[in-house]
Amino acid sequence: MSCFLIGSPVPGMMIRPKGDQLEIRYSMSDPESWNGFVQNLNAFLSSYNDSHQVQLNDDCPPDQYFIQEDSGEVRNNPKRSCQFNRTMLGDCSGLEDRFYGYSKAQPCILIKLNRVIGMLPGKDGQSPYVTCGAKLYKEDDAEWKEDREKTGPLAYFPVNATFNLMYYPYYGKKAQVNYTQPLVAVKFLNASLNTDINMECKVTSNTLLAGSERDKFAVMHSLTSMMHSLT
Repeated sequence: MSCFLIGSPVPGMMIRPKGDQLEIRYSMSDPESWNGFVQNLNAFLSSYNDSHQVQLNDDCPPDQYFIQEDSGEVRNNPKRSCQFNRTMLGDCSGLEDRFYGYSKAQPCILIKLNRVIGMLPGKDGQSPYVTCGAKLYKEDDAEWKEDREKTGPLAYFPVNATFNLMYYPYYGKKAQVNYTQPLVAVKFLNASLNTDINMECKVTSNTLLAGSERDKFAVMHSLTSMMHSLT
């Protein structure tokens, strides 16, 4: 009998490109300051190329779990995986804009969740989704502040900013060798220049546990102090 994790906290959230201490800091006019971010995204997204996904993975129906037999003699046998095509990331795919917006002061970041075997992260056809915004912070003993006026509008890709249910459950590296985690891309459209911007992103799911401080942190799992400086 297969065992799935329902109502468990959101796993760790990761962002790409990798910056120092969750900081993305660069000068728009200096390609050397952001070329490393571009190369990091290129390497990370290589396995998401549409040709690669079509060859190896299935075109699955969305908004429902892709549950496969995983008990008895077939436990850990090879399982199929659903396609997550790079083109789904739209303006943040690196296909139309090979610099992911970094050369135009409209940078993209990618968000993913760590893999958890057997996790079912939503119910009633509702997928977990990402929202990002200004993060509350303090400077010395001053009052709480947030950078809402600096953030500007954001665009999400896929447009609904969800980790679709069809990519779950995950059966493990041995069983799903071609599995690629779903991604959500966030694009800054008009962020303030020449200043630090404190951002926070969270994942919302209708199966997250609530009650303990740990569970509340999981619901609000954030990219703390994700700073972004453009000149």
